[in-house]
Amino acid sequence: MRISEFEYELPPELIADKPADRRELSRLLVLDKNSGERSHSHFCEIGHWLRPGDLLVMNNSRVMRARLYGTRVPSGGKVEALLLEPSADACSVGCCRWVAMCRPAKRLVLGERVRFGDGAIEGVVRGVLDEGERVFEFPVPDILPILDEIGELPLPPYIVRRRRELGLPIIQAADDDRYQTVYARPQGSVAAPTAGLHFTSQLLDQLRATGIETAEVTLHVGAGTFKPVEVEDIAEHKMHTEHYTISDDAANRINQARREGRRVVAVGTTTTRCIEASAQATGCVVPGLAATCIMIAPGYKWRVTDALITNFHLPRSTLLLLVSALASREAILDAYAEAVRMRYRFFSYGDAMFIH
Repeated sequence: MRISEFEYELPPELIADKPADRRELSRLLVLDKNSGERSHSHFCEIGHWLRPGDLLVMNNSRVMRARLYGTRVPSGGKVEALLLEPSADACSVGCCRWVAMCRPAKRLVLGERVRFGDGAIEGVVRGVLDEGERVFEFPVPDILPILDEIGELPLPPYIVRRRRELGLPIIQAADDDRYQTVYARPQGSVAAPTAGLHFTSQLLDQLRATGIETAEVTLHVGAGTFKPVEVEDIAEHKMHTEHYTISDDAANRINQARREGRRVVAVGTTTTRCIEASAQATGCVVPGLAATCIMIAPGYKWRVTDALITNFHLPRSTLLLLVSALASREAILDAYAEAVRMRYRFFSYGDAMFIH
């Protein structure tokens, strides 16, 4: 299958540069994956298409304030770093090491020192990876509390570009709240699991009151989420690795729903990758901490996921491949064309889709 078969035309003004006024008032396109039938609503009415006994599985990863700005020591040159994940490299006691994408990167050599956050902390380059990332060592056991003080939310590149085009501030007051799900807890992502952004605590309580169950998993979303597919043959694309955790309770809830013939509804593509990667051939989800570089594209044999709540994804992306695997390429592209005609809002801050 060729990635060029997953292209579509999107007017730039349909790229959402800010969230909806209220989470639950995003629009909702509902697609029956078997018949191709489509309906239009708002997310607050998602309960009309869910039914008692359905299990909503949600990714509770929290976005880190992972973007840092610093200066090289002693030259004073400017550096922008996006911390991606802890490095597996060992380091001295009381320190931590993180893999980072940097701009500019070529000048950052081993041993180079960078002061971030107006001198709040200094990082030393301890490694240069194959794809150009740098490994920084920081003189603290945990960098996350410092990121909360000096870091910036790493909004997706297309939101940054769109805001620049419109002459808007890159980071806005609403981002701190609205680029996190209401159930976000453990920090570790550099991008939000955006399908969950449409839920409010009140909406979740309403759904639970009607007999819909919930379970939470954790998959820390990496920068590879935005990595374009640069090869024509999809089979040659190399997926990035993401780390996930499934608790015993979550695995038991998912496996029980499957045994009882109840639908497992994944909230987002990150949740989908997590539960599908953890499943045995029988469909039994295995709890624990693991990593995955699972590629889900048309032809994939589904093990766990029955339905999916998701956003509208970039052309030629692995996320578009995933949703096309659950419905079909034709059904998804037809639905996207209708969404464009009806002026839906696309991508991370955009509207939602329910594939059932």
